[in-house]
Amino acid sequence: MTKILVIEDEDSVRSNIMELLDAEDFDAIEADNGRYGVQLAREESPDLILCDVMMPQLDGYGVLSELRKDPVTAIIPFIFLTAKASRTDWRQGMELGADDYLTKPFSRDELLCAIATRLKKQNAVEQRYSSRTKELEAQLNQLLNTDEITGLPNQRQLRSRLHQIAEEFARNGDRDKLVPIVCVDIDRFNRINESLGPSNGDRLLRAIASRLATCIGSEDFIARLSADQFALILNPVEREDAAANIPQILLNSLSIPFIINGQEIFLSASIGISLYPRDGTEIDTPIAHAETAMFAAREQGGNQYEFYRPQLQISAPERLTLETNLRYAIEREEFEVYYQPQVNLSSGQIIGAEALVRWQHPERGIISPASFIPLAEETGLIIPLGEWVLKTACLQAKAWRDTGFDPLRIAVNLSGRQFSQSQLKQRLIEILEQTELEAQWLELELTETMVVQNIDATIARFQEIRELGIQVSIDDFGTGYSSLSYLQKLPFDTLKIDRCFVRELSSNPKNAALTEAILQMARSLNLQTIAEGVETDTELKFLCEHHCNAMQGYLYSRPLPAQEFQKLLDGGKRLPIP
Repeated sequence: MTKILVIEDEDSVRSNIMELLDAEDFDAIEADNGRYGVQLAREESPDLILCDVMMPQLDGYGVLSELRKDPVTAIIPFIFLTAKASRTDWRQGMELGADDYLTKPFSRDELLCAIATRLKKQNAVEQRYSSRTKELEAQLNQLLNTDEITGLPNQRQLRSRLHQIAEEFARNGDRDKLVPIVCVDIDRFNRINESLGPSNGDRLLRAIASRLATCIGSEDFIARLSADQFALILNPVEREDAAANIPQILLNSLSIPFIINGQEIFLSASIGISLYPRDGTEIDTPIAHAETAMFAAREQGGNQYEFYRPQLQISAPERLTLETNLRYAIEREEFEVYYQPQVNLSSGQIIGAEALVRWQHPERGIISPASFIPLAEETGLIIPLGEWVLKTACLQAKAWRDTGFDPLRIAVNLSGRQFSQSQLKQRLIEILEQTELEAQWLELELTETMVVQNIDATIARFQEIRELGIQVSIDDFGTGYSSLSYLQKLPFDTLKIDRCFVRELSSNPKNAALTEAILQMARSLNLQTIAEGVETDTELKFLCEHHCNAMQGYLYSRPLPAQEFQKLLDGGKRLPIP
């Protein structure tokens, strides 16, 4: 049933409209003032709004202005009802984004005709957006999942296939089967590629891909991982030795010379094999173990294969030392939060910052997050560390606001372990209360891969977070293995475009096509967009031309300690917008 919100302060007028709408089988809800009308619009998400202009506290123009600021309510058809009929009044409403303007007194037929026209137009717009979104989804999924040179599936699609296998195993409970994951690395490929040149190097890669594909069955899966690495997922086997046949076939096939521009090219490969689920059940683990076995094969001279064995994983003594140091680093106050500015691409002004943790080790100096974050995840230390970062960032945001700066939205990364905590909502409430930061100025960033692990639980958790008034963004979009249909189900606010797509926008047609498709899709879904890793004026120009909302990257500023970030605020530095 179509839901219509009536915002009218005159009881008799509002009552008449409600009776008329009820008689026409509309689901009518009412508000007797503008403030309450805005609240109802956000809570009820009506299909259309009828709103008086002249009201105390917040007039109709103020109501429309508030609703157009919120992506959720901005697209609701809005009809003004007013006794004011001057051309100036009419223009003011239309410039704010009103869809129609009815002058009091109006007839029943006039009102119903205006409603029918707006709903018909809205339906047409929604159908067009739906159609365009499906087109963009197909285009984007093709670009995201396919290797540009060979036409093979890429690493993203490989992970998606492993995700499907994990679901099948969980559903069928067949633990007697083993799925071989094969990683193939072409020996000395960089040297060969340099001698051939880029064009012929690409031709060789396509020939390698084609030959590998002929060695496997129609139900097997092959993907290109990187420049000279390929991965295969083979049909399940019952024993390890049954998986040894294909690697040997691959080695034999690759030993046959390739002919590129009349020149014979002789190749060999190092191959590693892991078996799912024996060698790990997490999505990335079998791939990593196959690569470990592949490196072992390469260290033995190449042109051979190795199965993964736990003993291939050599635990460095420094890893144990690093873990010990990590356990004491918080209480020793060795961590510091850096802030990378997020800049509006219309005004060039700072509108927020991403909080990034840094470890200042007393002996080693700055330790890369790439070294200690995975270790913190593995040991569970990411939970106290993540909470410390969250609290510190909230305190800093509140301090800047108390100093007199405009409010900034602080974006904080949430780990998978934090996100899955049953007490997450309560901890967020406590941190906001302790830091006295208003919820609307906090944004939690979650990676695409993380949020699609359990879509139903994720939706429920997102709703809990957003009910607090906290914003939610999807980070590293396009690097995971989810489909866009998953993301359309999730109630989030912002899409962050990963730096791997922003890089080389002017020279890489695939990156340009991907970024443009992502931005178009985000607009069709009423999502805000932030591009990460912007480093050149060319990248900035592309993003502005394609209506990206905001950016962060070295073109404006690297991540900074709080004191240095405040200097940017003091100086009012603006990004020159092309």
